[in-house]
Parts: sequence; C-alpha cells; structure tokens
Amino acid sequence: MPFRLTQTVRALALGIAVALGGIATGGTPVHAQDQLSVKFTLDWKFEGPAAPFLLANQRGYFEQEGLDVTIDSGNGSAGAVTRVASGAYDIAMADLNSMVEFNAQNPDKAMTAMFIVYNAPPFAIFTLDSSDIETAQDLEGKTLGAPVFDAPRKLFPAFAREMGIDRSKVSWQSMDPPLREPMLVRGDVDAISGFYFTSLLNLRALGVGRDDLKIWQYSDAGLDLYGNGLIASPEMMRNHPDKLTGFLRAVVRGWAAVIKNPDAGIAAVKQRDPLIDAALEKDRLMMAIDNNVLTPEVARNGMGGINRERMARAIDQVALSFGIEDEPSVDAVFTSRFLPAKEERMLPTN
Repeated sequence: MPFRLTQTVRALALGIAVALGGIATGGTPVHAQDQLSVKFTLDWKFEGPAAPFLLANQRGYFEQEGLDVTIDSGNGSAGAVTRVASGAYDIAMADLNSMVEFNAQNPDKAMTAMFIVYNAPPFAIFTLDSSDIETAQDLEGKTLGAPVFDAPRKLFPAFAREMGIDRSKVSWQSMDPPLREPMLVRGDVDAISGFYFTSLLNLRALGVGRDDLKIWQYSDAGLDLYGNGLIASPEMMRNHPDKLTGFLRAVVRGWAAVIKNPDAGIAAVKQRDPLIDAALEKDRLMMAIDNNVLTPEVARNGMGGINRERMARAIDQVALSFGIEDEPSVDAVFTSRFLPAKEERMLPTN
C-alpha cells in the first residue's frame, strides 16, 4: 500500500509540474508527443541576425506553438532554397529573389515565400575609398569579387540598369566567402558585392573602417527588391498550416524580444557559437534591425507582409537579372495565408 501511495503522489506531482510549466511559459501546455518536429535552416552562420530565431527557441516560443524546432546554420541565402527543395529542411531563411530564379529553373519543385524578414534588402557593393572608383559607373572595366551564389552578385544586372552601368564591361571573380573581404583589402579585386552588415563588419575586423570605404546599397539605387524571408516546403504548407502560423508568430516574438533586449539575443547566439565576438555581433544585429527589418513599411503594417505593387516591381527587376521570360505572379511568389494577425506582427519601435 505505501508503494502504491507513493506512485500516486508522484503522478499527481508530475501532473501539477507539467501544468505549472505551461503556465510559467505563458502558453498552453503542449505534451511532447503532440509537438511537431520542424527542421529550420538559417541563411548563414550563427551571427547577430540569427539572434531572434535562437532566442525564440531558447525562451520556448516555438514550443508554446506546439513545435519542436531544430535550428541549423546555413551556407548562403540562395543555398537555403535548395535545402528546402531537397526535403532536407522544412523551413528556411532564404533569399526571395533566388527562390524566384530556382522556381523558373525547377517549376516542378516551385516554392512560395510566406514571410518577409528583411523588408529592405541588405545587398551592397563595396570598394576602398583609396581606389579610383568614384561613382558606380566607374565599376565598368573593373573586376568585382563574390561567391557564385552571392545574392547581390546575382542581382547585379538590376542594380547596373538602375545605376547606368554597362554590365558587359564588368568582370567577376569567384571565391569562397571567407576570402571575399581579404581579397578586396589586398587589391586582388577592385570591389566586392555582399550583405551590407556582413561585409562592412568583416572589413572592420580587417582594420578597414566605414570612412575607408565607398558603398552603394541596392535599396538606395531605386530597386524595389525584398530581401530574405521565410519559405516552407509544399508539404508543410499543405499539411500543417496552423503550425506554420504558430511558427511565424514565434518568430515575430523573437524579433520583438531582441529589439527590446539585444544583449539577450547575442547571449543566445553565443550559446550556439561560443567563439563569436559578442560586441561585433551586436553591431551586426543592430545594423540589420535598423537598415533591413524595422523599416517605415514594417512600422506601419507589421513584420512579414508585402506591398503587392512593390512586389510586382521587384519581380520585374528579378526577371531582368535572371533572364526570366515568363514572369511569375505576385501570388506565385508570396502567400499571406499563414501570416498571424497584424496586431501580432507589430514590432516595438523604440
């Protein structure tokens, strides 16, 4: 009898603990067996801009939505598209423009974006201030460097058209990502393309400050492009629409938490990669928030959605860059059916 009584007490205690655990996290208790396992790939390494996703996972925001999320580092925002297309991952942080190119080349595996993270793209061209390149047109006759999968390299034709550059007079040299900024500093290439907050801070780490550079951002060149967003496999969209909405709700909570407390976000990144430079990655995170995430459009309408007219213009510019003759419709590129309500997507602005 004492043994049975002890078992009963333990069972009751466990039930109370589970219930209290759900209350403590602010969400409805979800049994482990009811959670959906989701594999999520970032676009790049565990750096500052990964903080919102990692903090959301650390604080249980995904768990409260009935999701057991595994987050892996990425190998490039274009490569993230193929990670989902191959079935290796369920959701990815990926370059929307590269997704459009992939869909044109693989119509049987076409995917649709469901959430915009970088409302303004972080694409940019960098050259040393000491070079003889004074204007964007001076890139003609020069050699630019970038990995072959680099999104701003792929979209250079649209940038060139807006800036009046004859792109046939521009040469490209390919390299692995870690060599891009060092090759610019050594003078092996005349300029590079890259993400603004990535290349700028990588150059700073090499002793090259902002005043030592000339930078042209695509968002300042009249381009209507959106940057990276979230894509999901067709299977996820078909079979788990409510879970996708929950995933996006948790993502917004992660960004809101990091905007309020960036140090907590960087601590979550450091937990995944103890070797990061915390101060540098905080700078990278804040640059992404200020320049690419918390735009006037997002401040008005909330995170994640699109302006349809702007997206239509962006598709035109992407089609030019990739030579796509049969342009996709806005609805073929982006769906809003998984977005949480607007009030759930608003971000703190101070």
